[in-house]
Amino acid sequence: MADYVLSCCSTVDTSAEHLDSRGIAYVYFNYELDGVSCKDDFGKTNSPETIYAKMLEGADAKTSQVSVGEYLEHFRPILASGKNILHVTLSSGISGSYHSACEAAQLLAEEMPERHVIVIDSLCASAGYGLLMDRLADLRDDGLTLGELADWAEEHRTDVQHWFFSTDLTFYIRGGRVSKSAGLIGGLLNICPLLDVAPDGTLQTREKIRTKKRATLAAYDKMLRYAEDGVDYCDKVYISQSACLEDAQALATLVENGFPKMDGKVEIFPIGATIGCHTGPGTVALFVWGGPRV
Repeated sequence: MADYVLSCCSTVDTSAEHLDSRGIAYVYFNYELDGVSCKDDFGKTNSPETIYAKMLEGADAKTSQVSVGEYLEHFRPILASGKNILHVTLSSGISGSYHSACEAAQLLAEEMPERHVIVIDSLCASAGYGLLMDRLADLRDDGLTLGELADWAEEHRTDVQHWFFSTDLTFYIRGGRVSKSAGLIGGLLNICPLLDVAPDGTLQTREKIRTKKRATLAAYDKMLRYAEDGVDYCDKVYISQSACLEDAQALATLVENGFPKMDGKVEIFPIGATIGCHTGPGTVALFVWGGPRV
């Protein structure tokens, strides 16, 4: 058994059951829905469907990262139990949580100098972040030390490919990720932008595609191009979706038919509250292992 604990934030967008089964500790992000403070707790407080329905009705949705104090509350009992920690955060390109975790780790280094907290910026988001954590759990179970696992994470974190599209740009516009004029034109032309996560962990628009069907095919084509070993890809595939399960299943079917050597079936997860408050409904995201992002 490892002498350290592998830890992440709830923005991995898998599930509490999945993380518990892998022995991964986690801390919750926060959000507000019409002024009511909630935890991004894998849908226990509000299901994704409830959140999206309220957003479509006009509810004000805001998110906030894990605070330094919340990280201290999360880390301290683990350290007190005699374990060190490898904590991996949501990408610093879309959240300040990495810096808060680093500050908490520094405070605890002064408080408990015999213990260690290593903080890694995942440069990943949603279930892509979850895919990285799943691999790290495998490597921990294979016997990698705390330092070895931290080094591996930093070297390979940008090997997680993120490709996603949305059929509803409303909340991308509200959040400033798409301009109002571009969003209006996109809506009129039925454009579904295809985005990915850049090497620095920020979001970038890669293509503007007309119709959901073409966007689905484009995401599949990106996997053909960038997945490790191409059609011989033999690792896991995750898809996350926001209130558009049928669209996610359509993409999953393409992947399962086109990549017969992949590890099991495509695993589909709902996009959690933190990411979902920014995407709104209608987003499908595909995550696979490939070469370093470009």
